[in-house]
Amino acid sequence: MPSGVKSGTTVSSSSRQITKAERCPERQQTLAFRLRNSRRDDLSETSPAPFKMTSTGQAIDTDSMTLTRFTLGEQKRVPHATGDLTQLLVSIQTAVKAISSAVRKAGIAKLYGMAGDVNVQGEEVKKLDVLANDLFINMLSSSYTTCLLVSEENKTVIEVEQERQGKYVVCFDPLDGSSNIDCLVSIGSIFSIYRKSTEGVPTVSDALQPGNQIVAAGYALYGSATMMVISTGNGVNGFMLDPSIGEFVLTDPNMRVKEKGKIYSLNEGYANLWDPAVSEYVHGKKAKKAGARYIGSMVADVHRTLKYGGIFMYPATSDAPKGKLRLLYECNPMAFLMEQAGGQATTGKMRILDIVPSDIHQRTPIFLGSTDDVQEIIDLYKKHNL
Repeated sequence: MPSGVKSGTTVSSSSRQITKAERCPERQQTLAFRLRNSRRDDLSETSPAPFKMTSTGQAIDTDSMTLTRFTLGEQKRVPHATGDLTQLLVSIQTAVKAISSAVRKAGIAKLYGMAGDVNVQGEEVKKLDVLANDLFINMLSSSYTTCLLVSEENKTVIEVEQERQGKYVVCFDPLDGSSNIDCLVSIGSIFSIYRKSTEGVPTVSDALQPGNQIVAAGYALYGSATMMVISTGNGVNGFMLDPSIGEFVLTDPNMRVKEKGKIYSLNEGYANLWDPAVSEYVHGKKAKKAGARYIGSMVADVHRTLKYGGIFMYPATSDAPKGKLRLLYECNPMAFLMEQAGGQATTGKMRILDIVPSDIHQRTPIFLGSTDDVQEIIDLYKKHNL
């Protein structure tokens, strides 16, 4: 007889069942799981449960919203869609998965260190840079959806073989923050996708489009987990790589940046080289005791800004009046994502996405993040007539 039940008291069958469950944790988990699923509002009585229990009592989602499934759904919303963009995003996923795997085992595979070359930016190329660049180029050019590629690591545009050409132009930074590789700081990949703007043979002019012509953009973050954040012009969504199934699964739907944040992010080592607007802005943030965070990897810094609000800044300096970050494959895709999430992105004087590029490696100052925080720096540029 169960403890606490007096002699002569009738114990119902449901009471006996609960008592057995309490004695068996695995049974208790199963009952609780069934109860939770019985309350799901989005399932009809005839729908199969979206979770299955393993022999160890772990729940497996049998109805995951993967990135490929998500993009197929987005494709259905576009009349006369050909599926080329979905196919292109799948090829980018493949490159990102391979890079993620390489990053995880870089030390063991001896992928740290220099490759012995200097890229077009004048930066020493690391082994992982070369691998990531090759992966992006090979995956994109074999997708049969691209005609022209622009990479941070290549001096000129890359024209895809004619028999493999499609209608899209892709600009990408295969491994952002690679100077941090050896010390295991979060790094990432950034990309933006445009439609070919001219008829006939693709030329560099097809790549020199303003950011307001972007079809889709995103980034991958290689940190404690691997995540892809993507927009096709209908908001921003985040997908985490589930290593058990090898797929990106929707974890952060409809990402929105706060209207105002409490964090500012920039390299304060250049403080004596800033213009008066930036100096006054940072001084004001310090007076309000705002938090300062700076990783040195654009993907990581922008991702934190998107999640927590605030502002990311890489301003012009007296020795780099055009800024440092590249427009086509760093600033434009990040500005597109931030605007899609409800934020702003500016040079301080004009909207980032309205800049018409004149060179594939063109640089620009950038301020992006929460609308109110970015508006403050815009107002200061007007105040100082800069």
